[in-house]
Formats: sequence, C-alpha cells, structure tokens
Amino acid sequence: MAGSKVTVVISQAQGRNPIKRQLEEDIATALIAEPGVDVSLVPHLYDMSQDHSGMLFLRSVPGNVVVLGWLYERAIRWTLDRANIRGKDGMTLLKSADEESDDEEEEDTRQYNGIGSVNVPNRRVYCIDLRASVSADAFVREIRRISEENSVQTVDLMSWIGGSPQPEQLQRYLQPERLLEARRAFDSGSATHVDKATLPEDTGRRWYPVIDYSRCTNCMECIDFCLFGVYGVDALDRILVEQQDNCKKGCPACSRVCPENAIIFPQHKQPAIAGAEGEISGLKIDLTKLFGGDSGESAVEMAIKERDRELILDGREAVGMSVGIKQKIREEMDQLIADLDALEF
Repeated sequence: MAGSKVTVVISQAQGRNPIKRQLEEDIATALIAEPGVDVSLVPHLYDMSQDHSGMLFLRSVPGNVVVLGWLYERAIRWTLDRANIRGKDGMTLLKSADEESDDEEEEDTRQYNGIGSVNVPNRRVYCIDLRASVSADAFVREIRRISEENSVQTVDLMSWIGGSPQPEQLQRYLQPERLLEARRAFDSGSATHVDKATLPEDTGRRWYPVIDYSRCTNCMECIDFCLFGVYGVDALDRILVEQQDNCKKGCPACSRVCPENAIIFPQHKQPAIAGAEGEISGLKIDLTKLFGGDSGESAVEMAIKERDRELILDGREAVGMSVGIKQKIREEMDQLIADLDALEF
C-alpha cells in the first residue's frame, strides 16, 4: 500500500495512571484522524521482551517512525536499538524539563567517540518523551511537523516482518480504535474476553542496563565490574547486555563506573543515569547525583557499596575494590570530584 505516511507508536505507561492514560488516549485519538499518520499503541517499551508482539510490530515498520514513551529520548532510542529497531536520529523539538538547557548554562560541546550502532537502515527514528508536555496538542503539532518534513513511501507492513509471527499477532496494532476501546473497557470494569484478546499480551516490570553506543568506546569496564554475568560480547567483539535478567533490580552500579556515561538504567530516579542528555561539560544536571551520593561519596565508592550489597544478598562474599576497579577510573573520578568542588555555582 503506497503512501507518504509516518508511523507513530505510543509506548504506554506502566500501570494505569489515569492522567498518563488520558494523555495517551488524547494523542492517539487525535492522530487517528490525522492525514499522513498511522498510529498504534504498544506496552511500555522497556518491559517488552525481544519476542513480544509489540516489538515484532515495531520491527515491522519499514519507513520513518516516531516513538513516544515515558522515558528520556536517549533511553527510548537505545532501548529500540537493543531490539534491532534502528534508524538515523530524527530531530524532535519537544523536550522534557530535565533535557532543556537554561539560557544561562554553558552549551554542551563534548564530543563522543563511541563505536556506534550497526546495520542502521536509511530511515529516521524520532524519539519523544511523553513527559515533555501535559498537552496532547503539543505532541500532535510536533508530529505534524515531522510528517510534513518527511515523505516516505511505505509498503504492506506484513511483508517487512522479521521472523515468522502469525498475522493475528500484529493485527491488533493495526487497529488503534479497537485497541483504545478495549483499554477503556478494562479501565471501566466492563471488559470481556474479546477485549482481553484485543490487547497486547501482558508484560512484567523489568530492570536491566541499556548501552548507548554513541558514547560506548568498548572499553569493557562494565564487564570487568559486573559480577552477575549481565554483560557479554557479540560476534564483532562489541560489548552487549547478554543476560539482562541477571541484573539486580534497583542496582545501577555499573553506570557509575562507566567512563563515558554510556550505560542507561531507564527506570532510575536520577535523570543522568536514566538517560537525560545533560553532560559533564554543560553541567546541565546535578553531577553529584550521578557520580556519587548525598553523603559525599564518590561514584566508585557508591558503586562498590551497591555491588557488595547485591553480592551479599546473592549469598556471595563482598569484594570491595579488589575486583573490577582500575586505577585509571579511581584517578579520573577523584579528579572529577575535585574539579566539581572547585567550581562556583
């Protein structure tokens, strides 16, 4: 089916927060009537497994795609990349409060020399944080802008599917009106078995690291530091999150020792660890919260404490700084903290 449409996918919030669900519904309802746009809803992006039908649907989209979710843009982008949903970075104008730089702040000029993604197709992926506005109109205007700047030939989605899913697995994502009806039925308590069959399969809340390959230099600090078998290497000897369910829920220790801040925990309460764009040179985020704790601990000290706690809970012995901490990291972190202490705010 030829046309010049952009696909918009709304990744739903965890739980049934009525304010978030209403915003999702308002955006989806407005976009259903919008020319040049195909819209669908999937479960929370971070919680879907690689073979979840929502991920299969996302992988089936051949042209430009806009993904809206309750995560920072960077977290959305690299969670998609992990699931082999890739494209060139699409520029979005809507930013969450944590990502907007104040006029008086120094512009971030840090250059990253990460190893980058692989097998990136010639299309654009736009990532938008649903926390950027409480107004559905703001998102609709931005999607109109994106749609107007793109003219993409699309084809029958079913011919682009990777793997061998059954057509009925994906049909629900191609019927957003029916999906919204089923969601409303569940929220009102009037749902039937037919409504249940219309909704995507359930997901459980998850916790695992996501690697930002635009920053990752493949230094392997994370695989040396993590003692739970989360990390591995692929056929190209690139670091990857191999056994994500081995990660200890709530523990972000490996992100604290990553020299390039390339490890994201999208559900962490601290914006820098959760994927906010603020950087060292721009000082757009509270770096003491990223690199250390409220008590004045350095990042390495905090990471060691977090790792030792999880080792003990796992029935193992604490190792302190004897494993996986290189002298270079210690010196860099000590110097960074000293430099920050010397700054006047």
